[in-house]
Amino acid sequence: MEDLLRQAEWRVIDQSAVGRHFQAVQSFGFDDTLCASVGAGKAPATARTWVHYNTIVLGIQDTKLPFLEDGVHYLKDMGYQVIVRNSGGLAVVLDEGVLNISLIFPEAEKGIDINRGYEAMWALIQRMFADFSVQIEAREIVGSYCPGSYDLSIGGKKFAGISQRRLRKGIAVQIYLCVNGSGSKRAEHIREFYNRAKQGQETKFIYPEIVPEVMASLEELLGTTLTIADVMFRLLNELKHNSSRFYAGPLNEYELELLPGYYQRIAERNEKIADM
Repeated sequence: MEDLLRQAEWRVIDQSAVGRHFQAVQSFGFDDTLCASVGAGKAPATARTWVHYNTIVLGIQDTKLPFLEDGVHYLKDMGYQVIVRNSGGLAVVLDEGVLNISLIFPEAEKGIDINRGYEAMWALIQRMFADFSVQIEAREIVGSYCPGSYDLSIGGKKFAGISQRRLRKGIAVQIYLCVNGSGSKRAEHIREFYNRAKQGQETKFIYPEIVPEVMASLEELLGTTLTIADVMFRLLNELKHNSSRFYAGPLNEYELELLPGYYQRIAERNEKIADM
């Protein structure tokens, strides 16, 4: 099977050091814009990196919790901004120790199988940390937040989760990497969110029973000091080796025209949460 990571061109948009004023709502507008642009052939395959401070990103299913407002109030009291994303999955924690990577591919004529997108991201992370004698597994970690069949873990402890967003023949494969800090402390906040937003009531959708001990950061799992910059270096090095042309570039004119519309859509979706 052709290696999805091998692209004629890789453009990199690094927003990992933009700062506290860069909001997650903006990020999801960026990824939709890039999906539309790459899918239309207006831009090459693109890797976008981003970091957000003290943000909880909810999934669509989370907004159906019976006592959602109580849960959101708790998170805001803890100092988190709360938003709802436009891709699949459930609640996740973003902070200064979490690096997000989006790989945006054009969908070929035959299409890209959904598992192939997940496998590409898993392969990328394995290659980035190949110098450590650990096995990075991809399987659901029960008790983690936002569980899925492509949870990435070491020794049974999850440090990353992958999702996908498909739009106008563009595919964004997105991962959050808990680089440093305490994975279990992040999970404790999500556990308490569900406790307050569900309050023991039966729901049609099965929400995860969070067990904080099954989550950790890469720094904790690898037993070495690790920064966002360290991981960025590993990522850029890997992408460089998988392209004939590798460069950092801003949004092009086509994308700059699309961005306000996509940002507005995700902002409107978040109006209700913002008012809580």
